[in-house]
Amino acid sequence: MMIMAMAFVTVLFMNAQPVSPILSDRTDWHKIGETTVNFETDRDEITVIGADKFAAIKFKVKDVPIHLMDMEVYFDKGGKEDINVNFPLKPRGESRVIEFENGEQDLKKVVFVYKTLPNRNDHQAEVEIWGLKTNDD
Repeated sequence: MMIMAMAFVTVLFMNAQPVSPILSDRTDWHKIGETTVNFETDRDEITVIGADKFAAIKFKVKDVPIHLMDMEVYFDKGGKEDINVNFPLKPRGESRVIEFENGEQDLKKVVFVYKTLPNRNDHQAEVEIWGLKTNDD
């Protein structure tokens, strides 16, 4: 019984998406976070911590296509931006650059809605979110 409980907890931690703080403020693209999306849900959320001030974001996928539909970007000072993306991402592809209405801002989290596209092996898609720091204060 104890072994089964430990195995269950291990599986929970293996499926959890780690939150990594952004440590650099240099002007460039920085990986904000990543997640593995599946066929069961159609919405995911990435929390942004650390040096979290960005002017734009983009999405990248690794080996499996998805159709990115919408996203909500929440800011540290309150408020959010609703963005209709409606863009298919091919394997090893990336979305267009999505600039924020009010320029560079401190991000709290990014919520995105997608459809996983059919693929030969029913693999899960690995999605990365990248943020652009411009340091235009």
